[in-house]
Amino acid sequence: MTHQAGILTVTLNPAVDVATSVAKVIAGPKLRCASPRFDPGGGGVNVARAVCKLGGDANALVAVGGVMGERLLALLETEHVPALPVAVSGETRQSFAVTDDGTGAQFRFGLPGDAMTPQDADLLLATITAHAAKNGYLVLSGSVAPGLPVDFQSQVIAAVALTDCKVVVDTSSAALNQLISHPQTPVYLLRIDQEEAAEAAHRPMRTIADSVSFGADLVARGVAEIVVTGRGAEGSVWVSQDHRFICHPPVVKERSKIGAGDAFVGGVTLALARGHPPDQALRWGVAAASATVSTEGTALCDIETAKNRFAQCELEVL
Repeated sequence: MTHQAGILTVTLNPAVDVATSVAKVIAGPKLRCASPRFDPGGGGVNVARAVCKLGGDANALVAVGGVMGERLLALLETEHVPALPVAVSGETRQSFAVTDDGTGAQFRFGLPGDAMTPQDADLLLATITAHAAKNGYLVLSGSVAPGLPVDFQSQVIAAVALTDCKVVVDTSSAALNQLISHPQTPVYLLRIDQEEAAEAAHRPMRTIADSVSFGADLVARGVAEIVVTGRGAEGSVWVSQDHRFICHPPVVKERSKIGAGDAFVGGVTLALARGHPPDQALRWGVAAASATVSTEGTALCDIETAKNRFAQCELEVL
Protein backbone atom coordinates (compact mmCIF):
# COMPACT_ATOMS: atom_id res chain seq x y z
CA MET A 1 0.00 0.00 0.00
CA THR A 2 1.36 3.42 -0.99
CA HIS A 3 2.19 5.66 1.98
CA GLN A 4 0.27 8.91 1.95
CA ALA A 5 0.25 11.95 4.22
CA GLY A 6 -3.16 13.02 5.49
CA ILE A 7 -5.37 15.27 3.35
CA LEU A 8 -8.19 17.41 4.73
CA THR A 9 -10.26 19.43 2.26
CA VAL A 10 -12.39 22.37 3.38
CA THR A 11 -15.55 23.51 1.57
CA LEU A 12 -17.10 26.68 2.95
CA ASN A 13 -19.81 27.08 0.31
CA PRO A 14 -20.74 23.60 -0.98
CA ALA A 15 -23.59 22.74 -3.33
CA VAL A 16 -25.66 19.87 -4.58
CA ASP A 17 -24.80 19.87 -8.30
CA VAL A 18 -27.54 19.04 -10.79
CA ALA A 19 -26.66 18.28 -14.42
CA THR A 20 -29.05 17.65 -17.29
CA SER A 21 -29.50 18.30 -21.03
CA VAL A 22 -32.11 19.45 -23.53
CA ALA A 23 -32.43 19.19 -27.29
CA LYS A 24 -31.93 22.95 -27.65
CA VAL A 25 -31.64 25.81 -25.16
CA ILE A 26 -34.01 28.59 -26.26
CA ALA A 27 -35.88 31.31 -24.41
CA GLY A 28 -39.66 31.15 -24.03
CA PRO A 29 -41.12 27.64 -24.21
CA LYS A 30 -40.89 25.05 -21.46
CA LEU A 31 -37.81 22.91 -22.09
CA ARG A 32 -38.08 19.16 -21.48
CA CYS A 33 -34.89 18.05 -19.75
CA ALA A 34 -33.28 14.63 -19.65
CA SER A 35 -33.07 12.75 -16.36
CA PRO A 36 -30.82 14.77 -14.06
CA ARG A 37 -27.58 13.68 -12.47
CA PHE A 38 -26.95 14.70 -8.86
CA ASP A 39 -23.46 15.03 -7.41
CA PRO A 40 -21.96 16.51 -4.26
CA GLY A 41 -20.26 19.76 -5.22
CA GLY A 42 -18.13 22.68 -4.13
CA GLY A 43 -14.37 23.08 -4.46
CA GLY A 44 -13.10 21.08 -1.50
CA VAL A 45 -15.80 18.43 -1.90
CA ASN A 46 -14.72 17.82 -5.49
CA VAL A 47 -11.04 17.76 -4.50
CA ALA A 48 -11.76 15.05 -1.92
CA ARG A 49 -13.85 13.13 -4.47
CA ALA A 50 -11.02 13.31 -6.99
CA VAL A 51 -8.45 12.10 -4.45
CA CYS A 52 -10.64 9.11 -3.59
CA LYS A 53 -11.35 8.33 -7.26
CA LEU A 54 -7.58 8.32 -7.85
CA GLY A 55 -7.07 5.71 -5.13
CA GLY A 56 -6.08 8.05 -2.29
CA ASP A 57 -7.60 9.03 1.04
CA ALA A 58 -9.07 12.41 1.94
CA ASN A 59 -11.48 13.75 4.52
CA ALA A 60 -13.97 16.38 3.33
CA LEU A 61 -14.78 18.98 5.98
CA VAL A 62 -17.94 20.63 4.72
CA ALA A 63 -20.25 23.34 6.02
CA VAL A 64 -23.79 22.00 5.61
CA GLY A 65 -27.31 22.98 6.59
CA GLY A 66 -30.92 22.06 5.91
CA VAL A 67 -32.39 19.45 3.59
CA MET A 68 -29.85 20.10 0.83
CA GLY A 69 -27.03 19.66 3.35
CA GLU A 70 -28.40 16.23 4.23
CA ARG A 71 -28.66 15.38 0.53
CA LEU A 72 -25.04 16.41 -0.04
CA LEU A 73 -23.81 14.23 2.82
CA ALA A 74 -25.82 11.27 1.49
CA LEU A 75 -24.23 11.74 -1.95
CA LEU A 76 -20.75 11.78 -0.39
CA GLU A 77 -21.56 8.60 1.52
CA THR A 78 -22.65 6.92 -1.71
CA GLU A 79 -19.22 7.70 -3.17
CA HIS A 80 -17.47 6.50 0.00
CA VAL A 81 -15.88 9.91 0.60
CA PRO A 82 -15.35 10.43 4.37
CA ALA A 83 -17.12 13.62 5.46
CA LEU A 84 -16.66 15.87 8.49
CA PRO A 85 -19.91 17.88 8.52
CA VAL A 86 -20.03 21.24 10.27
CA ALA A 87 -23.65 22.20 10.90
CA VAL A 88 -24.27 25.85 9.99
CA SER A 89 -27.42 27.94 10.22
CA GLY A 90 -28.19 28.39 6.51
CA GLU A 91 -29.46 26.00 3.84
CA THR A 92 -26.88 24.39 1.56
CA ARG A 93 -27.17 25.78 -1.97
CA GLN A 94 -27.68 24.12 -5.33
CA SER A 95 -26.04 24.64 -8.70
CA PHE A 96 -27.06 23.25 -12.05
CA ALA A 97 -25.74 22.78 -15.55
CA VAL A 98 -27.70 22.30 -18.77
CA THR A 99 -26.09 20.97 -21.96
CA ASP A 100 -27.55 21.86 -25.35
CA ASP A 101 -27.53 18.52 -27.21
CA GLY A 102 -27.52 20.26 -30.58
CA THR A 103 -24.41 22.34 -30.09
CA GLY A 104 -22.74 20.67 -27.10
CA ALA A 105 -22.65 24.05 -25.32
CA GLN A 106 -22.96 23.88 -21.55
CA PHE A 107 -24.83 26.50 -19.53
CA ARG A 108 -23.86 26.67 -15.85
CA PHE A 109 -25.85 28.33 -13.07
CA GLY A 110 -24.74 28.75 -9.46
CA LEU A 111 -27.18 29.81 -6.77
CA PRO A 112 -25.89 31.84 -3.81
CA GLY A 113 -25.62 30.21 -0.41
CA ASP A 114 -27.37 31.55 2.68
CA ALA A 115 -25.37 34.04 4.73
CA MET A 116 -23.42 32.58 7.64
CA THR A 117 -23.39 34.06 11.12
CA PRO A 118 -20.38 34.98 13.30
CA GLN A 119 -21.17 31.85 15.33
CA ASP A 120 -20.93 29.75 12.15
CA ALA A 121 -17.53 31.32 11.40
CA ASP A 122 -16.22 30.58 14.90
CA LEU A 123 -17.38 26.96 14.72
CA LEU A 124 -15.83 26.45 11.31
CA LEU A 125 -12.48 27.92 12.32
CA ALA A 126 -12.32 25.81 15.49
CA THR A 127 -13.28 22.60 13.66
CA ILE A 128 -10.82 23.14 10.82
CA THR A 129 -8.00 23.82 13.27
CA ALA A 130 -8.84 20.74 15.32
CA HIS A 131 -8.82 18.40 12.30
CA ALA A 132 -5.88 19.78 10.30
CA ALA A 133 -3.52 16.87 9.79
CA LYS A 134 -0.10 17.42 11.36
CA ASN A 135 2.52 17.16 8.62
CA GLY A 136 -0.33 16.61 6.14
CA TYR A 137 -2.17 18.75 3.60
CA LEU A 138 -5.05 21.18 4.13
CA VAL A 139 -6.89 22.13 0.94
CA LEU A 140 -8.98 25.32 0.94
CA SER A 141 -10.91 25.16 -2.31
CA GLY A 142 -13.95 27.00 -3.61
CA SER A 143 -15.72 30.23 -2.80
CA VAL A 144 -16.17 31.74 0.65
CA ALA A 145 -19.79 31.62 1.81
CA PRO A 146 -21.71 34.89 2.21
CA GLY A 147 -21.43 36.27 5.72
CA LEU A 148 -17.93 34.98 6.37
CA PRO A 149 -15.17 37.61 6.68
CA VAL A 150 -13.30 38.27 3.44
CA ASP A 151 -10.08 37.26 5.22
CA PHE A 152 -11.55 34.03 6.63
CA GLN A 153 -9.15 31.86 4.63
CA SER A 154 -6.23 33.93 5.93
CA GLN A 155 -7.52 33.29 9.46
CA VAL A 156 -7.53 29.54 8.74
CA ILE A 157 -4.02 29.64 7.27
CA ALA A 158 -2.69 31.45 10.36
CA ALA A 159 -4.55 29.14 12.75
CA VAL A 160 -3.09 25.93 11.26
CA ALA A 161 0.45 27.27 10.84
CA LEU A 162 1.60 25.58 14.07
CA THR A 163 0.39 22.15 12.89
CA ASP A 164 3.07 22.05 10.15
CA CYS A 165 0.45 21.10 7.57
CA LYS A 166 0.93 22.31 4.02
CA VAL A 167 -1.90 24.59 2.87
CA VAL A 168 -3.15 24.35 -0.72
CA VAL A 169 -5.51 27.11 -1.88
CA ASP A 170 -7.77 27.36 -4.92
CA THR A 171 -10.24 30.20 -4.47
CA SER A 172 -11.61 33.21 -6.32
CA SER A 173 -13.07 36.73 -6.17
CA ALA A 174 -12.60 38.79 -3.01
CA ALA A 175 -11.01 35.92 -1.07
CA LEU A 176 -8.33 35.48 -3.74
CA ASN A 177 -7.70 39.22 -3.95
CA GLN A 178 -7.29 39.34 -0.16
CA LEU A 179 -4.78 36.51 -0.21
CA ILE A 180 -2.71 38.08 -3.00
CA SER A 181 -2.94 41.71 -1.87
CA HIS A 182 -2.30 41.12 1.84
CA PRO A 183 -0.08 38.04 2.19
CA GLN A 184 0.61 37.03 5.78
CA THR A 185 1.52 33.38 6.24
CA PRO A 186 2.65 32.03 2.83
CA VAL A 187 0.58 29.11 1.61
CA TYR A 188 2.34 26.04 0.29
CA LEU A 189 0.62 25.98 -3.11
CA LEU A 190 -1.72 28.45 -4.78
CA ARG A 191 -3.63 27.35 -7.85
CA ILE A 192 -5.09 30.10 -10.04
CA ASP A 193 -6.52 30.14 -13.55
CA GLN A 194 -5.48 32.37 -16.43
CA GLU A 195 -8.40 34.79 -16.14
CA GLU A 196 -7.99 35.19 -12.38
CA ALA A 197 -4.25 35.76 -12.81
CA ALA A 198 -4.86 38.47 -15.42
CA GLU A 199 -7.31 40.20 -13.10
CA ALA A 200 -4.91 40.04 -10.15
CA ALA A 201 -1.95 41.27 -12.22
CA HIS A 202 -3.99 43.97 -14.01
CA ARG A 203 -2.57 42.79 -17.32
CA PRO A 204 -3.30 40.02 -19.82
CA MET A 205 -1.75 36.57 -19.41
CA ARG A 206 -1.31 36.09 -23.15
CA THR A 207 1.82 33.93 -23.05
CA ILE A 208 3.39 31.22 -20.94
CA ALA A 209 6.11 33.73 -20.06
CA ASP A 210 3.42 36.02 -18.62
CA SER A 211 2.26 33.21 -16.33
CA VAL A 212 5.83 32.44 -15.27
CA SER A 213 6.47 36.10 -14.44
CA PHE A 214 3.20 36.34 -12.51
CA GLY A 215 3.93 33.20 -10.49
CA ALA A 216 7.49 34.28 -9.75
CA ASP A 217 6.24 37.62 -8.43
CA LEU A 218 3.81 35.92 -6.03
CA VAL A 219 6.54 33.58 -4.80
CA ALA A 220 8.93 36.52 -4.26
CA ARG A 221 6.26 38.46 -2.34
CA GLY A 222 5.60 35.56 0.03
CA VAL A 223 2.09 34.77 -1.18
CA ALA A 224 2.92 31.11 -1.83
CA GLU A 225 5.88 28.75 -2.09
CA ILE A 226 4.43 27.30 -5.31
CA VAL A 227 2.11 29.02 -7.79
CA VAL A 228 0.34 26.95 -10.45
CA THR A 229 -1.46 28.86 -13.19
CA GLY A 230 -3.94 27.02 -15.36
CA ARG A 231 -3.93 27.99 -19.03
CA GLY A 232 -6.82 25.86 -20.26
CA ALA A 233 -6.03 23.50 -23.12
CA GLU A 234 -2.47 24.87 -23.22
CA GLY A 235 -1.67 23.29 -19.85
CA SER A 236 -0.62 24.38 -16.36
CA VAL A 237 2.46 26.37 -15.34
CA TRP A 238 4.31 25.51 -12.09
CA VAL A 239 6.57 28.16 -10.54
CA SER A 240 8.59 27.89 -7.32
CA GLN A 241 12.03 29.05 -6.26
CA ASP A 242 13.58 25.85 -7.61
CA HIS A 243 11.32 24.76 -10.50
CA ARG A 244 9.54 26.15 -13.52
CA PHE A 245 7.51 23.74 -15.63
CA ILE A 246 4.56 23.62 -17.93
CA CYS A 247 2.62 20.42 -18.45
CA HIS A 248 0.61 20.10 -21.67
CA PRO A 249 -2.46 17.83 -21.64
CA PRO A 250 -3.36 15.53 -24.54
CA VAL A 251 -6.04 16.69 -26.97
CA VAL A 252 -9.33 15.05 -25.92
CA LYS A 253 -13.03 15.43 -26.68
CA GLU A 254 -14.48 17.80 -24.10
CA ARG A 255 -17.84 16.89 -22.55
CA SER A 256 -17.89 19.00 -19.37
CA LYS A 257 -15.42 21.38 -17.75
CA ILE A 258 -17.17 21.17 -14.38
CA GLY A 259 -14.77 20.08 -11.67
CA ALA A 260 -11.67 19.99 -13.89
CA GLY A 261 -9.80 22.52 -11.74
CA ASP A 262 -10.80 20.68 -8.58
CA ALA A 263 -9.63 17.38 -10.07
CA PHE A 264 -6.32 19.08 -10.90
CA VAL A 265 -5.91 20.13 -7.27
CA GLY A 266 -6.84 16.63 -6.11
CA GLY A 267 -4.32 14.99 -8.43
CA VAL A 268 -1.51 17.37 -7.46
CA THR A 269 -2.20 17.15 -3.73
CA LEU A 270 -2.42 13.35 -3.73
CA ALA A 271 0.85 13.06 -5.65
CA LEU A 272 2.61 15.42 -3.22
CA ALA A 273 1.11 13.59 -0.24
CA ARG A 274 2.60 10.38 -1.65
CA GLY A 275 6.04 11.99 -1.92
CA HIS A 276 6.15 12.42 -5.70
CA PRO A 277 8.54 15.09 -7.05
CA PRO A 278 7.10 18.39 -8.38
CA ASP A 279 7.19 17.47 -12.08
CA GLN A 280 5.29 14.23 -11.47
CA ALA A 281 2.80 15.98 -9.20
CA LEU A 282 2.06 18.51 -11.95
CA ARG A 283 1.56 15.71 -14.48
CA TRP A 284 -0.89 13.94 -12.17
CA GLY A 285 -2.86 17.15 -11.74
CA VAL A 286 -3.08 17.77 -15.48
CA ALA A 287 -3.96 14.10 -16.10
CA ALA A 288 -6.78 14.22 -13.55
CA ALA A 289 -8.17 17.41 -15.08
CA SER A 290 -7.93 15.95 -18.58
CA ALA A 291 -9.76 12.79 -17.47
CA THR A 292 -12.48 14.94 -15.89
CA VAL A 293 -13.36 17.00 -18.98
CA SER A 294 -14.19 13.74 -20.76
CA THR A 295 -16.97 12.89 -18.29
CA GLU A 296 -20.55 14.14 -18.06
CA GLY A 297 -21.77 16.71 -15.54
CA THR A 298 -19.70 16.58 -12.37
CA ALA A 299 -18.74 12.92 -12.53
CA LEU A 300 -15.02 13.83 -12.28
CA CYS A 301 -12.13 11.57 -13.24
CA ASP A 302 -11.58 7.83 -12.94
CA ILE A 303 -8.23 6.28 -12.13
CA GLU A 304 -7.74 4.26 -15.34
CA THR A 305 -8.42 7.23 -17.62
CA ALA A 306 -6.19 9.42 -15.45
CA LYS A 307 -3.36 6.89 -15.72
CA ASN A 308 -3.68 6.85 -19.51
CA ARG A 309 -3.70 10.65 -19.67
CA PHE A 310 -0.68 10.80 -17.34
CA ALA A 311 1.31 8.84 -19.92
CA GLN A 312 0.13 11.21 -22.67
CA CYS A 313 0.94 14.46 -20.87
CA GLU A 314 4.03 16.38 -22.03
CA LEU A 315 6.21 18.14 -19.46
CA GLU A 316 8.40 21.04 -20.52
CA VAL A 317 11.06 22.70 -18.35
CA LEU A 318 10.90 26.48 -18.63
